[in-house]
Amino acid sequence: MDGTYKVETPKEEIAAILAAQRASYLAEGDVSAAVRKDRLKRALACLLDHKDEYIRLISEDFGNRSAETTLFADVVASAGALKDAIKHVDKWMKPSKRSLQFPLGLLGAKARVVPQPKGVVGLITPWNFPLTMVFVPLAQMLAAGNRVTIKPSEHTPRTSAFFKEVFEQHFAREEVAVVNGAVETSQAFSSQPWDHLMFTGAPMVGKLVMRAASENLTPVTLELGGKSPVIVGKSADIDKVVERVATFKLMNAGQICLAPDYLNIDRSRRDEFVDRYTKKVSAMYPTMLSNDQYTSIISTRHRERLEGYIADASAKGADIRVINPAKEDFAGQNKANKLPPALVLDPTEDMKLMQEEIFGPLLPVRTYEDTDEVIDYVNAHERPLALYYFGDDSAEEAKMLSKTTSGGVTVNDVLWHGAHENLPFGGIGNSGMGRYHGYDGFQEFSHLKSVLRHPKLSIGGVLGIVPPYTDKLRKNVERQLK
Repeated sequence: MDGTYKVETPKEEIAAILAAQRASYLAEGDVSAAVRKDRLKRALACLLDHKDEYIRLISEDFGNRSAETTLFADVVASAGALKDAIKHVDKWMKPSKRSLQFPLGLLGAKARVVPQPKGVVGLITPWNFPLTMVFVPLAQMLAAGNRVTIKPSEHTPRTSAFFKEVFEQHFAREEVAVVNGAVETSQAFSSQPWDHLMFTGAPMVGKLVMRAASENLTPVTLELGGKSPVIVGKSADIDKVVERVATFKLMNAGQICLAPDYLNIDRSRRDEFVDRYTKKVSAMYPTMLSNDQYTSIISTRHRERLEGYIADASAKGADIRVINPAKEDFAGQNKANKLPPALVLDPTEDMKLMQEEIFGPLLPVRTYEDTDEVIDYVNAHERPLALYYFGDDSAEEAKMLSKTTSGGVTVNDVLWHGAHENLPFGGIGNSGMGRYHGYDGFQEFSHLKSVLRHPKLSIGGVLGIVPPYTDKLRKNVERQLK
């Protein structure tokens, strides 16, 4: 809670770790399935052998976060990714055969694509799910045979310091290393010539990371979030919408990149939604200040940012419905940085909370007459990381999916498409680039090398491309163009 790293890791130290990892990688050569699985199992030990300590430290870093939230959203998600990689890495590593254009296949040529480690990967992670955002991509990076250096968030300093201790117990520095620090360390980290760099965080910072990486032509995976809309069709079950939106809007106090950012509902049912959402939230969290299940905002700065959104929206005419069933004095507490949920009705474009990702328990509610209005609104803004459609109208659902573009979609729920290892996860445009999770992550952090083997027979001679050119070449060309 309100703690950050005060000591930066020097650029020279990060460069030395990269050099050591690259030298070790090159000396190792081919990375066998047995070695990859051993590293994945050690990463799993880094997680499971210390889960109780992580739960305690994460709660201390947040000010308050329930053990259940960390177990479900961090420990289980991380273990799932690592176990999935252990189970499938043998299959993922196998070269894939590719067909060849006529007549090369008939003449005995053979082609395959061989997944090869990229080498040394840099990983910059955020604070909102300190375990998941480290271990999930790490699973695919290690499965792909890479060495990895991790820069965890400075906003969870206790957890990040513990990461360094744990990984040093289970890995040589040349395999997996952890460096800690704040802004200066992140800048130095991004400027290194990694073989691949992954960053999760805000779009503004993502641009800086990508700019630094471009100096070394380092490929990047960026997971950047954004304003993910909920579209409630007229055929949707309101109770279903209320329960599922409230669950994930308030899990981790809304500090989730995939959290519903704003909701769109037909004007005639807005008040019904507001009433049922308020009752549902009150039943889920009858108290909040002393309720260990209601998560704190990560820092005073972020809490004040969210309070500023409410003040700005109120000053600009929004109807603010704060949900505080026990009528607790949130203004009188600042140590835990808890913030009550709120619905923001009638939001307008000039309000800050409609311009920036909220990342908190505030939910703007927009209304529409026809869902085409919502499609136009979504398309007039930056492409979101996720889109959520509720309804039983298959034609309307098809229109939503075909006429909008987002990183991913969950229909009749929120967030869940990002929880499955066999679905690629990532954004598009302002919400990010690249994909990870499962096999897609393995491919993201692998170099897919084409290997073509020609027969002893001269292909050039058969095709007539060996000078001097004759009618043989002309006839072959004409045959190809028919």
